[in-house]
Amino acid sequence: MLKYPVKFLLLPLLAAGCSQKITNTAAVIADSAIVQPAVISEKVQFDSDDPAIWINPKDASKSLVIGTDKATEGGLYVFDLQGKIQHNLVVKGLKRPNNVDVAYGLMLNGKATDIAVTTERFTHKLRLFSLPDMKAVDHGGLPMFEGETAPEFRDLMGISVYTSKAGKMYAIVGRKTGPKDGTYLWQYLLTDDGTGHVKAELVRKFGQYSGKKEIEAIAVDNELGYIYYSDEQFGVRQYYADPEKGNEELALFATTGFKEDHEGISIYKTSATEGYILVSDQGANQFHIFNRASTAKNPHAHELLKIVKVLANHSDGSEVVNVPLNETFKHGLFVVMSDDKTFHYYRWEDIAGKKLKINR
Repeated sequence: MLKYPVKFLLLPLLAAGCSQKITNTAAVIADSAIVQPAVISEKVQFDSDDPAIWINPKDASKSLVIGTDKATEGGLYVFDLQGKIQHNLVVKGLKRPNNVDVAYGLMLNGKATDIAVTTERFTHKLRLFSLPDMKAVDHGGLPMFEGETAPEFRDLMGISVYTSKAGKMYAIVGRKTGPKDGTYLWQYLLTDDGTGHVKAELVRKFGQYSGKKEIEAIAVDNELGYIYYSDEQFGVRQYYADPEKGNEELALFATTGFKEDHEGISIYKTSATEGYILVSDQGANQFHIFNRASTAKNPHAHELLKIVKVLANHSDGSEVVNVPLNETFKHGLFVVMSDDKTFHYYRWEDIAGKKLKINR
């Protein structure tokens, strides 16, 4: 679930509020037509899982999609906008990389560096690579959830990177399972270790957990300062992204109408405060699309606007951007994992249909 620089006016995630439940999912009927992808990527070797999108600041048509190949000897695959694997950029030999995110402008060796960040489950480490060259900048990995001893409490799953308005960059990390005491997610400050590599400092533990399954999909709204995550088979939870604002749960929504797991979360932004939150209804091969903007009565309410069926099967991870990239993706790109080892690329206007806005 990717974070973009403010200059791109892209699509992060949004707010919720006061632990109020929004349970209107069943009131909206899914569109009957299945949206077809404009591009289907070449296949990864083992098991596609989660994508991120890096927007090339010099030439958007040369932007990249980074996707995880989730296996014991997996990797990070890099694709162009035609879905072709960029073999010279692929990182192999990762120990079950799960989710991936992209962030812009981490200062390393005095230089603003874009990074791809992935969770390596079986080593319990966060892996970081500079973009677009995909060179490691982590000294072999950053240990996460140190001190945890319960089974699978250190098995990394979800990742999202929050960049504050002050320029601080934080990794929000999830795991295969964890405690139900409000400390499921751990947040780390990312900085230069003095050698041009990244170090991570634990700054807080937060996040309620239902115990039903796991927490994997995490997304952050940099501009509005919120974190969203899927508590699978339960709902989507919202918190402040800034650790100084505390650990209050702001909202719980998307609690009804899902066939199976709540999975990938992404956001299409139409302005600084408006847009859409897309949540994968994995078992139904569809996405529930919620309003990013708040209501007059509830600053953290997210109304369900539309349910869209997609060709991608049993989709886990997804990501979206709202900027024009090329002649195919003039209004943004929505990338969705499919369980046949591919990633599907959708035009935003095909997802939006007549009901949702597009950026022109």
